Amino acid sequence: MTISIEDSINKENKEKTFERNSAFKINSIILNRWSPRSMTGEELDNDTLMSLFEAARWAPSSFNNQPWRFIYAKRNTKYRDTIFDLLVESNKVWAKNAGILIVVISNKNFEYNGKFSITHQYDAGAAWENLALEATSRGLIAHGMQGFDYQKARDRLEIPEDFDVMAMIAIGKKGPKENLPPNLQQKENPNDRKPLNEIIMEGSFKRT
Repeated sequence: MTISIEDSINKENKEKTFERNSAFKINSIILNRWSPRSMTGEELDNDTLMSLFEAARWAPSSFNNQPWRFIYAKRNTKYRDTIFDLLVESNKVWAKNAGILIVVISNKNFEYNGKFSITHQYDAGAAWENLALEATSRGLIAHGMQGFDYQKARDRLEIPEDFDVMAMIAIGKKGPKENLPPNLQQKENPNDRKPLNEIIMEGSFKRT
């Protein structure tokens, strides 16, 4: 079968990885952080895992409340299946090769007075970002997910009502995209972001 020049160019373009470029200069760790799905299935050593949690520990929070908590399961441990089974089927397809699975929860109340903290989710998000950036700096994948059963997570992991179930994270060593089904291989590229003029507003709200 003869392949035309046009078909050849289209094939080459499809295989190219999108290259991120920031409008203004920023730290390359921030620019290059993204969420691949393909992982090698290798275990992560304990020192590496604890370093990721250590990075999360130093995130800022209102009144230094530090509401985030991480319930984790290493690969090949008795806890793994309990957390893995929380995932929806489409996430199980690729997260089965993660070295670590984590459920992120957040304390809804301040510890010092027991009152509701309106920023607790915001603070937990800061901790997740610290973890993700630390993972990126080590050449690891940290992929956040909402595709899991939140109520089942609360029940099976015995999470009390004063904590919100926030998200799950799959962490591992990056593998080739060929490890993924064809439909996911097409998504295995970093994506772009909205331009600044769509997300910043001087003085008051303006719909873009």
